[in-house]
Parts: sequence; structure tokens; C-alpha cells
Amino acid sequence: MKNLLRRLDGYQQRRRWSAFPVAVVKKFGDDRAGNLAALIAYYGFFSLFPLLLVMVSVLGLVLRGHPDLQRSVINSTLADFPVIGDQLRQNIKALTGGGAGVALGVGTLLALWAGLGVTNAAQNAFNDVWNVPLKERPNFAGSRVRGLIMLVTLGIITLAAAFLSGLGTGPGAVMWLRFLGIAATFLLNVFLYVVAFRVLTDRDLTVRDVLPGALVGAVAWTLLLSLGGYYVQHQVKNASALYGFFGFVLVLLGWIYLGAQFTLLAAEVNVVRKSHLWPRSLLSKPPLTPADRHSMTRSAKVEERIEEEDVDVAFEEGGAAIPQEALGREPAPRSSPDGRRDNGGFLRSAAVGAGLAVAAGVAATVKRRRGSSPPRP
Repeated sequence: MKNLLRRLDGYQQRRRWSAFPVAVVKKFGDDRAGNLAALIAYYGFFSLFPLLLVMVSVLGLVLRGHPDLQRSVINSTLADFPVIGDQLRQNIKALTGGGAGVALGVGTLLALWAGLGVTNAAQNAFNDVWNVPLKERPNFAGSRVRGLIMLVTLGIITLAAAFLSGLGTGPGAVMWLRFLGIAATFLLNVFLYVVAFRVLTDRDLTVRDVLPGALVGAVAWTLLLSLGGYYVQHQVKNASALYGFFGFVLVLLGWIYLGAQFTLLAAEVNVVRKSHLWPRSLLSKPPLTPADRHSMTRSAKVEERIEEEDVDVAFEEGGAAIPQEALGREPAPRSSPDGRRDNGGFLRSAAVGAGLAVAAGVAATVKRRRGSSPPRP
């Protein structure tokens, strides 16, 4: 039996199409990514309902004077959720009328508190996946700033996806519009993953470094969105308020947990590819491959908590310690010799994006006011 396992292990190591997926799955288990995904799912579920309140309130304020657009958003898949959908339909005037400011303020504070928990859990998970030592991770203020930027980006993309999800779903819609909506949603998901992998990881990563994982995550997330929409439309929609609510909660928890697992699996694809952590051995006993030693050394170095602490790793096979240059850390940026990421370009990009968003909002407001003003005699 041992000889058979050795032959199977050698077979998968010699072939890239099998060695790379095995290395990704094995590192996923080494990092205990399932536990990290459960923490992300917990905070994600906790932040969902305040974020829905904020989204509806913001749409009510932005789309004021456009009742047709308001109705199309409220009557989308979101309105088919049990209990929540009925409440949104019945109280849309309260959310978009004079009391929208109060609802928006309370919901924003709650969503900010809960949403930062999601981004903080995601940051810890991504840094664990990339084996970033604890002494190199961002402090309290830095992690919250990145979390806020990620929440704003996520909110904008979610609003855009809400409009795209209804593309081609109305009566008499042609098939190409539906495919166009799916393709646009997929591209938005790719962009979201690229931003998340770069912003929430304390490593100087390029778009090329994270694009393969972003594509994998976008495919999985798009499929999950389609399955979730199908379930809501055909199962939860027709359930009673009580049983539909419990079914919705259970399915939503599982759906978020699967999404978090696929996200971390996509991050593992980037790590294994960039750091060349393959082929890995299927067996837990020696002889270990160089990628096994490399991965275990990186995992041990994560526990370095202060600058004066340095963890050395040795294996019993040869008894020699792994040299510092074999740790496989990503090369440091020019302005950051200690291996931390350079935040200058990131902050400039964030500032440019925020400026463009503000300019677009101002232009839309001016256009709406001009369109609603009566013509001069």
C-alpha cells in the first residue's frame, strides 16, 4: 500500500496539471483556511442587513424623482427575500422620503461597525494565506483605513451589480441582454477580487500577481450568485414568512461560507503560483519536496511578532536550518526595504478613484437639477 501511495505521489508531482491543484488544496489545509472562512462568513452575515438598509436608502436618495428606477430596484431579486422583501416594499416611502436621513445615518453606523469586522477578518485571512509575519502586518489605524476603502469599493460595485442583475430579466427581454448582464457582472467580480487581493494583503502585489486567483474567484462567485438567485426565485419566494425566513437564514449562511471558502482558495492560487510552492507531497512523512520545506518554513515565520524576533527552521532529514534567502518572501518595493508594501501608489490610486466618484456624483446631481427645473419663459 505504501509503495502504491509513493507511486501515485510521484506521478502527481511530475505533472503540472495535477501538482499545482494538489499544492493549492494542501496549502489551503495547512493554513486552516476553512476556519478563516467561517470567521469571514460570521461577520459577513452580521453586516448584511445593515448594508441592505444603507443600499436601499442611498438608492432612494440618488433616484429621487425617478420612480420607475426605484421600482425596478425594489422589485428585483432582493424583494423576493422572505420578510425582508415585504418590509422593503411596504416601507420604501419611509426609507426614501423625509426619514431616509435617519435610516441612512443609523444604518451607515451599524454597517460601518459590522463591515469593518468583515474587512478585518479578510485582512487577517489574506495575510495568513500569504504567510505575512505578524510584525509586518498593518496597525489598528492602517487596517481600518484599508477596510473603509474596501467597503466603499464594495458598495459601489454592489450598486452597479444590482442594476446589471436586472438587465434582460424583464418580460420580452432578448437572450443577448441576459448574457450581457452576466458578462458585465463577471467583469465587476474580477475587478472586485483584484482590488480586494491588493488592498487587504500587506504585500506589494501587482495586478498580474493576483489576476489568476481573481479569475478563479470571479467564476465561482458568479456561479454562486446565479444559484442563489435561482433558489430565491423558485424556492424561498413561495415559502411562508416563518419557514421562508428560517430557510433563507440557513441557506444564506451556507452561501456566504462557500463564497468565503472560494475566495480564500482563489487567494491560495495566487500564493502557490507566485511563490512556486509546488509540487507538494501527498504524504506527511519524508522525503519532503523543496516546496514542502519552503511552505513549512514560511508558516513558521508567521509567528515573528517583534522586529527583534527571528524564527529559524530546521528539518530532521539533514539537520540543517533553512537559510534566510530560501524563505521565499516576495521582493520588497524600492521604498520599503523591510518587505512591506509601498502605500504611496495605492493611496494615490485611491485618491484618484475617490475624486472621480465625487465628480461623477456632482455631475449627475447638476444634470438632474437642470432636468427638473422648469423652462424659462
